[in-house]
Amino acid sequence: MEITWQLLAVLGIVALLAGCLDTLAGGGGLITVPALLLAGVPPLQALGTNKLQGTAGTFMATTQVIRRHGVRLADVRRPMLWAFLGSAAGSVAILFVSTDALEVVIPVVLALIAAYFLFVPKSHEPPPEPRIADRTYEAAVVPVVGAYDGAFGPGTGSLFALSGVALRALPLRRATAVAKTLNFATNVASLLVFAIAGKMIWAIGAVMIVGQLIGAYIGSHILLRVNPLVLRVLIVVVSVGMLIRVLAS
Repeated sequence: MEITWQLLAVLGIVALLAGCLDTLAGGGGLITVPALLLAGVPPLQALGTNKLQGTAGTFMATTQVIRRHGVRLADVRRPMLWAFLGSAAGSVAILFVSTDALEVVIPVVLALIAAYFLFVPKSHEPPPEPRIADRTYEAAVVPVVGAYDGAFGPGTGSLFALSGVALRALPLRRATAVAKTLNFATNVASLLVFAIAGKMIWAIGAVMIVGQLIGAYIGSHILLRVNPLVLRVLIVVVSVGMLIRVLAS
């Protein structure tokens, strides 16, 4: 494929928008991955390049939510490790599995996310008590979501936020902030696997990193101020939009 400055500029803008959106509600990957595919990047290289630029965005979001007291690193260090391990396993698996299988998995995940926030009353509000223990959540739920992100990833941020609210009784704003740290861990693991496998285009990834950093910086400053109900609506809109995009492709 031919890499022109016009193509790089467009992908940089796409990454900026995706970085901001991903920080607020997740789902940036279903903006950047189709953009990379439309640019002529082969599927596995598109996934690898997407992880390269996505890691930069989640790193910016993570540093910002920690710096602005959204979360403490000590509180998320262990779940981040589980997320890392799950993502690494998912990334290794996708190297040997046809990406066509994801055409079934992704629409189902997105539909469930949207339906939960749309139809469950007060889904943005946590239950009175956690439904499962910390260790169970970290060792069972987090690696599964991490494996999904390692294999592809659209909606991962929403899945982490949703599970934090529904299972750990976290307020949606805090669950979304914690999701940024877990998503960073999953992106790093996947990035390492794809880099070792040689499945990324560094020139495109470098330009998109700049866009991701700017977008994530903007989104992280909005995140800690936004009303939880607005986050709920945004998650529904993003999930439905991504679902339509997947089904239409």
